[in-house]
Amino acid sequence: MAKSREKTPNYHCTECGATMLKWFGQCPECQAWGTVVDRFESRTTHRVQAAAIAPSQAARPITETPLEHVHHRPTGIGELDRVLGGGIVPGAAILLSGEPGVGKSTLLLETAARVAQTGARVLYVSGEESTSQVRLRAERMGTLHDTLFLASETDLAAVLGQVEHGQPALLIVDSIQTIASAEIDSLAGQPSQVREVASALIRLAKAKSLPVIIVGHVTKDGYVAGPRLLEHLVDVVAHVEGDRQTALRFARTLKNRFGPTDEVGCFEMSGEGMREVPDPSGLFISERGAPVSGTCVTVALEGRRALPVEIQALVVPTQAPNPRRVTNGVDASRVAMLLAVLEKRVGIKLGQCDVYVSTVGGVKLTEPAADLAIAGAIASAAANRPITAGTVVIGEVSLAGEIRRVSQANLREQEARRVGFNRVISTDSETVGTALRAALAKQQSRTDSID
Repeated sequence: MAKSREKTPNYHCTECGATMLKWFGQCPECQAWGTVVDRFESRTTHRVQAAAIAPSQAARPITETPLEHVHHRPTGIGELDRVLGGGIVPGAAILLSGEPGVGKSTLLLETAARVAQTGARVLYVSGEESTSQVRLRAERMGTLHDTLFLASETDLAAVLGQVEHGQPALLIVDSIQTIASAEIDSLAGQPSQVREVASALIRLAKAKSLPVIIVGHVTKDGYVAGPRLLEHLVDVVAHVEGDRQTALRFARTLKNRFGPTDEVGCFEMSGEGMREVPDPSGLFISERGAPVSGTCVTVALEGRRALPVEIQALVVPTQAPNPRRVTNGVDASRVAMLLAVLEKRVGIKLGQCDVYVSTVGGVKLTEPAADLAIAGAIASAAANRPITAGTVVIGEVSLAGEIRRVSQANLREQEARRVGFNRVISTDSETVGTALRAALAKQQSRTDSID
């Protein structure tokens, strides 16, 4: 009998490290393309010799490290500076991602124009559009300036040459998936190309103290396309999100080595470009004179920003065996849980009713602090009684019908008082039933006042 031999994995994935017996075009583990290579390509081991360190390059105590080059430079757009922690740091590599059409290029063209207005040279490299197309968009937005330079390049060497020739103070590359290096034998956008282009641009940024803003595409799941290494290499990862049905856009940081990651910038897409919205409090509340049943206002947190949001509900009796549960802007499973709590703990019968729950303005609520407001809107619609005017409802609802304390309660109450609400119903009420009875009361109680 032939002696059986155990096969040794000869290939591995450079993205996730998985090993396999044969070569695959797509890694079976992480589904990345073009990352499977021969793990024994180079069998020769090299011993790295220690390099001589000059006295000027020797490591020094952290307390003696100079800070003259580490400071934020404002871009001229307040909401973008808020997200970046105060502005752009020289030598920083910033990755800006977002879905197609959300306004990434529009925001960066506006940023380039604001920086160019200060007299600094800005180089905008577009691999997706020609210079004429970018010029046409700039004319529509009113962002033409003599120190804003345009280039349409898809070759990495040409991009580096443009930087050497122009010596800009800010480099914008739109996008990294369209730039390729002739040294890598693969198409633009492949993981190997993205890795090489990102490494070259980051080396350029650190060597010249040149801030670089890189636009990155996203997958259908919302993640940055390409290798995960791209997000590790850059200093800042910012994401622009928004609903195509509304003009509101949010910019938030997922990673920031020079500032906080819990700031959110608000913008509004218009025909002239991205307009910043310093105070978005009135965008998510309906303007009406008298209270209407089925509406309830809460205060949600977007990063460090408190936003009053109105939740609307509609309860309609039905004869269908399976009543409809339709939601927009809120989590459907969360609404189903609250319906069960209302029926079991409060006694509101909703088993033979269609329930529709939606937010105003297209905002999406994901935090549990909106539970009590959703329950209040549903209870108001079921009883056909409006919530008392000037009332804000905040709280997380448990399956036991209790109200849990939410984070940043003082910040939420201060924002509610600032925009004109004089009553807060939150964790002072022990149960959902108590809170809903207080919210639907006709007379205002002094104990429920913010003051």
